[in-house]
Amino acid sequence: MLTYSIIAALGGLLFGFDTGVISGAIPFIRGEFELTAYQEGFAVSNLMIACTVGALIAGPIADWAGRKKVLILCGLLFLISAIFSALPQSFMELVIARFIGGLGVGVASVVSPMYITEISPANIRGRLVALNQLAIVVGILCSYLSNWILLDTGINNWRFMLATESIPSITFLFGLIFIPESPRWLMKNGDEKGALSILNIVSGKKNTVKELGEIKESLSRKKASIKELLHPSLRKVLIVGILFSLLAHLTGIDTIIYYGPIIFLESGFQTNDAFLASVIIGITNLVFTILGMLMVDKFGRRILLLVGMAGMGVSMALVGFCMESDIISAKWTLLWIMTYIASFAMSIGVVIWVYLSEIFPTKVRGQALSVATMVLWLGNVILTQFFPIMMEVFGGGTFYIFSIICLISFIFFVLMIKETKGLSLEQIEKIWI
Repeated sequence: MLTYSIIAALGGLLFGFDTGVISGAIPFIRGEFELTAYQEGFAVSNLMIACTVGALIAGPIADWAGRKKVLILCGLLFLISAIFSALPQSFMELVIARFIGGLGVGVASVVSPMYITEISPANIRGRLVALNQLAIVVGILCSYLSNWILLDTGINNWRFMLATESIPSITFLFGLIFIPESPRWLMKNGDEKGALSILNIVSGKKNTVKELGEIKESLSRKKASIKELLHPSLRKVLIVGILFSLLAHLTGIDTIIYYGPIIFLESGFQTNDAFLASVIIGITNLVFTILGMLMVDKFGRRILLLVGMAGMGVSMALVGFCMESDIISAKWTLLWIMTYIASFAMSIGVVIWVYLSEIFPTKVRGQALSVATMVLWLGNVILTQFFPIMMEVFGGGTFYIFSIICLISFIFFVLMIKETKGLSLEQIEKIWI
């Protein structure tokens, strides 16, 4: 069970690597192709546009072909993107290569946590699904480290940075050979014997009969279509998932992940120090993600979200203050960005993939999770596309805007988020009725 979860979570590692590696490459791509602020934003956001498409189609494809086959498809898309991202002779060729990788990221962002959710016992599901987020931040950190190491390799350094994704892609494809199909998907498609054998492994024979009965009960309910997601019994949980997904990214996390070196250069860091600061951010992200994983099943999802969002809002306001000031050292900007990242990593970073993958009913999980994740990527697209333009217009004041969005998100969490700690997926369905 743990081994299967780790292998599936490698999709998250590739997700993190593919989205993080562009932060080091973009300053050099900007110079090589003489990009405007809009083109710079599109160089980053085109991958997110592809992620939106990938997230939208991921659920239906995973429901049709199975979780395992779709994860294999993701691995192939990552590998193809890594190879061709290192070879472009024009800006449009780079955009196409990154778009292919973005499709893989979007699909993996839905299917990896979905798969882990469906093979995990309720008492440790939060920690196992959080492995996906841990893998994402490990991927981001690995991309920052490789960017820093490859910084002085010459005018083609950005090509080497983007090509390194091929290594984890091959590892992911190899690992997928050894994982089984999701037992819930097998049950949904009439293979009770296959589902039973896998449940005996992942849940233990003692719990298999009870869990199999709960799955049957859930699947016996009328199958919902995309239109029926708007039925009153499903509407509330769908709205919560959509708003959670949107607000999670509009709070500003993607600006740090994708534009970290540029932000630090704007704050006064030298080039090497700016890339090293991104590595420090990546380490902070990893450490506090692990802390969040240890707490998500102990303290619950809701309290982590409230504490983390409060820290994020204050930190963003202080980042804005530091960047607007002419007398405050750039190191203070790094300190408050580290505080923001720590607050995000231990709360939304861990909770969002756990929460989204568990709140939707089994019969519509693929469809509903695709919709919520699509919205998540739309928020990502908006932020990454317009951040360079916002910095041109508002400068450090951009971060005050993010602080206000954090306040709105905090109010949303207080009013709408329900606790799901320790509940089976079938029990969670009932709390939204």
